[in-house]
Amino acid sequence: MLREGPVLDSQRLIRVGGQLGSNPAGLYQDADGQRYYIKSLESRDLARNEWLAAQLYQLAGAPTLEYVATQDPQQIATVWRTLDKCRLSQFSDDERRQAQAWFGVHAWTANWDAAGLLGDNQGVWQGRVLTLDVGGALAYRACGDPKGGAFGNGVNEIDRLRTDPDNPQAVRLFGDMEAAALHQAIARVLRIPAEQILACVLNNGGRERLADKLIARQADMARQLAAGLNA
Repeated sequence: MLREGPVLDSQRLIRVGGQLGSNPAGLYQDADGQRYYIKSLESRDLARNEWLAAQLYQLAGAPTLEYVATQDPQQIATVWRTLDKCRLSQFSDDERRQAQAWFGVHAWTANWDAAGLLGDNQGVWQGRVLTLDVGGALAYRACGDPKGGAFGNGVNEIDRLRTDPDNPQAVRLFGDMEAAALHQAIARVLRIPAEQILACVLNNGGRERLADKLIARQADMARQLAAGLNA
């Protein structure tokens, strides 16, 4: 989700808390008492990559934290939420199903960090399951390393997010999805018009070649679905 309003300037905010994840960051508060978690990334490309991923999640309807535009092009900000649950291990069966419903979006955007290293990238706020950080989507890993050719036109994440032993939290979340749920999750991505994907990318600082890749990945997901997927 993206929050409309003025561009956020961290220099005009009060720092009230420290870093929670792997990136330099802090919790900030404005004059009205609204709090934001603001990360400082190593480059504009990393920040743009995460902002684009958040826009694409919104385009697909996938619930995330509220992203806020920042004045510093190397920062990423989200509205602070006090979560009801912040670990997959705490989820109920219904909450697991909510999280699984967006599997297709994670696969489409190559978000290898969809579940989080400790199961801490999915949380619950006011009964709704949210993806808490999309920095591991698209061209960069969550640690900031470029994916290179691993982010291509083929969506091998449909299998990897369900089976890769090096990503145990994702396997724990998505590995037991039944065929019908898997098909429905992928269909959410296939319903997005190509022209909307292109507009989303271009309107948010991305290049046409990224839009082309996302449209190609969408087509590959359709091909895999037509060929039959194993649950």
